[in-house]
Amino acid sequence: MRSILATDCGSTTTKAILIEKRGDEYRLIVRGEAPTTVEAPVEDVTKGVINAIGEVEELTGRKLLRDGRLIKPQTDEKGIDIYISTSSAGGGLQMMVAGVVRNMTAESAERAALGAGAIVMDVIASNDGRKPHEKIDRIRRLRPDMILLSGGVDGGTVSHVVELAEIIAAANPRPRLGIGYQLPLIYAGNRDARDQIRKTLHGKVALEIVDNIRPTMERENLMPARLKIQELFLEHVMAHAPGYDKLISWTDAPIMPTPAAVGYIIQTIARRRGIQVVGVDIGGATTDVFSVFQGTFNRTVSANLGMSYSVSNVLAEAGVENVMRWVPFRMDEGDLRNRIKNKMIRPTTIPQTLEELMVEHALAREALRLAFEQHRKLAVGLKGVHQERTISDAFAQTETGQTLVDMMGLDLIVGSGGVLSHAPRRSQAAMMLIDAFQPEGVTHLAVDSIFMMPQLGVLAQVNEEAALQVFERECLIHLGTCIAPVGQGEEGRPCLTIKAWLPEGEIEEEIPFGQIRLLPLGVGQKARVYLKPRRRFDVGAGRGNEMEIEVEGGVVGLILDTRGRPLDLNMNTPNRVDRITEWMKALNAYPM
Repeated sequence: MRSILATDCGSTTTKAILIEKRGDEYRLIVRGEAPTTVEAPVEDVTKGVINAIGEVEELTGRKLLRDGRLIKPQTDEKGIDIYISTSSAGGGLQMMVAGVVRNMTAESAERAALGAGAIVMDVIASNDGRKPHEKIDRIRRLRPDMILLSGGVDGGTVSHVVELAEIIAAANPRPRLGIGYQLPLIYAGNRDARDQIRKTLHGKVALEIVDNIRPTMERENLMPARLKIQELFLEHVMAHAPGYDKLISWTDAPIMPTPAAVGYIIQTIARRRGIQVVGVDIGGATTDVFSVFQGTFNRTVSANLGMSYSVSNVLAEAGVENVMRWVPFRMDEGDLRNRIKNKMIRPTTIPQTLEELMVEHALAREALRLAFEQHRKLAVGLKGVHQERTISDAFAQTETGQTLVDMMGLDLIVGSGGVLSHAPRRSQAAMMLIDAFQPEGVTHLAVDSIFMMPQLGVLAQVNEEAALQVFERECLIHLGTCIAPVGQGEEGRPCLTIKAWLPEGEIEEEIPFGQIRLLPLGVGQKARVYLKPRRRFDVGAGRGNEMEIEVEGGVVGLILDTRGRPLDLNMNTPNRVDRITEWMKALNAYPM
């Protein structure tokens, strides 16, 4: 395989990348983009794809199209060997999920749908507090692309999940796209209820049955439902979107929903490198968070948190004070509200002054923080699992369904989205990630350079090695490593002693509490560091315990953050403006 062309059909822009094998390595050659054409007046997604590929042709001087069709396979310097694509155009995949118990089977169904790349419009459960007629009305009004129904463990009671099926049958749901076909419904519940489910939903929906997503209380089995969702996304949803039947015939691998492809590349990285990863994509209207902890993949979508269309929601959810605490100058509350409303009215505007940029970055910190909080709540272990406890466990009072997110065990944070990838200085992106996620111990930070994770995700299904080579060399911009002790202390009191063997020489420093320091460690450089926290602080080896570790540099460097975890900063913090200004100067984040 010498050349690969990959496109991502987004809501507004279609992006195309050309990857070629040069020697033993796959390299990104060029990137082109054009407006997506799924909406009126064009209503044919392939027009935008051809325009984006046309830009790739212009930039490379290489012929890829003949009579509006791709030239395949590559001959001499014409054409490409493989064409693949992802899509989130037309609003992406919109689903409803239903389960018997809200925080058990319904939550498992929600995780299955989110992991498959869907936007979950609503979660219906027997115990969600709504009356049957309210649920029926809700299903009729939302018009999802697909429904996932689950409920009960295998061999358990069938009556509750059949009642849910009766509610769906009474709603007689219609699909969002296309009027001549039935809405796909995937049943992934108690196998003993299958016959009754078939009988209840006969003639109402296009029923597909897969293995139970919760066969026992102790086990969650999401993959069969996720694979069926992606299969139906192609067969039903995409086939009825304008031009997609033609696009499907061009591709050499199934078209994936864009978030599913991003999730796939993050899972691939975590598996191949044996690390725990958090990825975030902050957009104009929504923010996606992906994580892999203890080998378990989770994705959440915060549909109301974004940097343009949803920017007012960020202010409403975070509160004025939480946004203003990150602004390194005094400003009036009314001024902040006016700036944010203007951004919502004109979502495509970009900051024109340093003050506007700082306000936008303050909002981004809160949007990322809130999205990550929502992620922690869904990325949990199974609830309702019976556990054998000893006397000591009884005193510990631990519950089932604890979050899987372990910040001390986290190895890598990858940020994506305009506000992070296009920040004027990379140290600004590093600061936003640190302030929002508050990494603990030793954590590497990176951003996606030109948002090609979706294309690399679908490429990983065809050629994993090629996807990983391009991801490591072309996609990621390594910002550096953050070392942050957990604990609280007094401003200016000793917190951490560090001894580092850097390429430029050996250094040893004692860093007081409440500061940020930056040490030089460039891209591709590694260094051994010895860390000795004071007795109330922990960098990963336990409170007060020393450790030695190898860290990797980046375009920003090695960041030492002794501001404490959790980071305590609010509008009443003494000398707030002076302290934020000092932190920003330490990272050379802004011209101040």
